[in-house]
Amino acid sequence: MLNYILKRIWSAIVVIFIVSFITYFVLMFIPGDAASLILGTEASAEQIAQLRAVMGLDRPWIVQYADWLRGLIHLDFGESYLYGTDVLTLIIQRLPVTFSVAFISMLIASVISIVLGVLSAIYKDRPIDYFSRSIMQIGSAIPSFWIGMLFIVFFGLKLKWFPISDYVPLSNGLFPYLRNLVMPCTVLAIGEVGMLIRSVRTSMIDTLNQDYMEMAKVKGLKSSTIYFKYALRNAMIAPINVFGMQFAKLMGGTVVVESVFSLPGLGRLLLVAVEQRDIVLLQGIVMFITAVVVFTSLVVDIAVMLLNPKIRAKAGGER
Repeated sequence: MLNYILKRIWSAIVVIFIVSFITYFVLMFIPGDAASLILGTEASAEQIAQLRAVMGLDRPWIVQYADWLRGLIHLDFGESYLYGTDVLTLIIQRLPVTFSVAFISMLIASVISIVLGVLSAIYKDRPIDYFSRSIMQIGSAIPSFWIGMLFIVFFGLKLKWFPISDYVPLSNGLFPYLRNLVMPCTVLAIGEVGMLIRSVRTSMIDTLNQDYMEMAKVKGLKSSTIYFKYALRNAMIAPINVFGMQFAKLMGGTVVVESVFSLPGLGRLLLVAVEQRDIVLLQGIVMFITAVVVFTSLVVDIAVMLLNPKIRAKAGGER
């Protein structure tokens, strides 16, 4: 088991290193370097060359990459050209917004998915199953920005139930905070329910078809005990991985929703970095999101290994 965990940690480090390499060199070859962006189009070639020398941009690329990587290891993501502030500070300032949106969205999607997925498996090929499968298709097919615009027009402008912009921090009160996040979180949740319902439904159907479930029925156990004490507990082991990765995806995939609802999160900061060609800020955000995704994947894999006896036995038998 320890060997399995160490291998997963090592693979996570390798993934982060590979992504850092790709991220640095892809963004490095974007036309126009940091010196040109800082000085503007009216700067002379001599002024740009002088600033490049001061910033160390005239050094060999491998030296620049090594310095940047060394900074990442020490949590030094560099300084944003646009904001004139440490990149990590900017990320930490925006992180609560993105985390709140991702967490609440995942909570909504999880509740809906577990309920519909379980009912769809228990009452397979019945009306509730057809309804659940329809929700799967709708959630997977409709773009988030379109749903977001519908929510703004109907719930925000027409009914005036929820505010359509401006983020309210938790320090201003729980109700205003949640009321402000209802629409963006629901929009994100709708986009996630399709895959999550499918995962729960498939796993639940597979569990219900196992021999030990037939034995439970033969023993005369109550349906509620069979479905929720035995079936659901075993069926949820497999979808845990999907739920974890979807949450990690949301941490880096809130750009559209944050832009539509004017939320000051990481997604919107990433969009600003792209628009303004702030390479240092863009590199820092990409690496931070990568670290979150890799760390989440690592935690989920270890959790699944601990919960699943088969995987645990396999991991324990590795040498």
